[in-house]
Amino acid sequence: MAVRAVRGAVQLERDDAGHMDEQVGALLTAVLERNDLTADDLISIWFTATPDLHSDFPAAAARKLGIVDVPLICAQELDIAGAMPRVVRILAHIESDRPRAEITHVYLGAAAALRKDIAQ
Repeated sequence: MAVRAVRGAVQLERDDAGHMDEQVGALLTAVLERNDLTADDLISIWFTATPDLHSDFPAAAARKLGIVDVPLICAQELDIAGAMPRVVRILAHIESDRPRAEITHVYLGAAAALRKDIAQ
C-alpha cells in the first residue's frame, strides 16, 4: 500500500460555523467517495483557512463526520492580495493502491477556479 496525498478546497458563502461544518463535510465526503476511501485509509489531514474565516476550526467538521482517530491540524493560509476569500483547503495523506495519476483532487463550487488544470 502506497502513501498518497489528495488535495481539495471549498469556498464558503459566509463565515458561519454551521455553514463551515456543512461545506467542509461535503468536501471531505467528496474526497472519500471520489477516491473510494474510508476513514481507515486516512493517515492525516491538514486544513488551511483564509484569514477571513474565524467562526470555527475546519477540522471540527471531520470530527462530526466520525473521523475521530486521524491526526488533524488547522493553519491559516497566507494573506495574499487578490486571493479568493473564505476558502478552506485540505491536504489529506492516505493509504491507497491507486497510482498517483488516478488520485482525484476535489475542488467544490467556486473553488474549482483555483485549479483549472485539474479536471473536476
